[in-house]
Amino acid sequence: QVQLVESGGGLVQAGGSLRLSCVASGSIFSINAMGWYRQAPGKQRELVAGVTRGGGTKYADSAKDRFTISRDNAKNTVYLQMNSLKPEDTAVYYCYVLVNLSKMYWGQGTQVTVSS
Repeated sequence: QVQLVESGGGLVQAGGSLRLSCVASGSIFSINAMGWYRQAPGKQRELVAGVTRGGGTKYADSAKDRFTISRDNAKNTVYLQMNSLKPEDTAVYYCYVLVNLSKMYWGQGTQVTVSS
């Protein structure tokens, strides 16, 4: 019913930047929240950044000074600008969206690899 298409992952050197994009499509009446989780090998999935319908944002402590989440509600799109990347940011980044009655959907993930 709802599909998420992610892009922007890749391999960068420490200190570099990446911009992730996620576009939601399908049967969407409203988006309650949208953002990004990440999961590194051997670790649990953690919230990196999220934005609510009202515009409130939340960041992981490790990301708040370096990452910026933004959205384009008209396009059902969320972005994650990642600056000053560190090797510990290496993970698969998963877009999520809460739509309609707060039903959660996940993207397939995009790999971010930061070399030292």
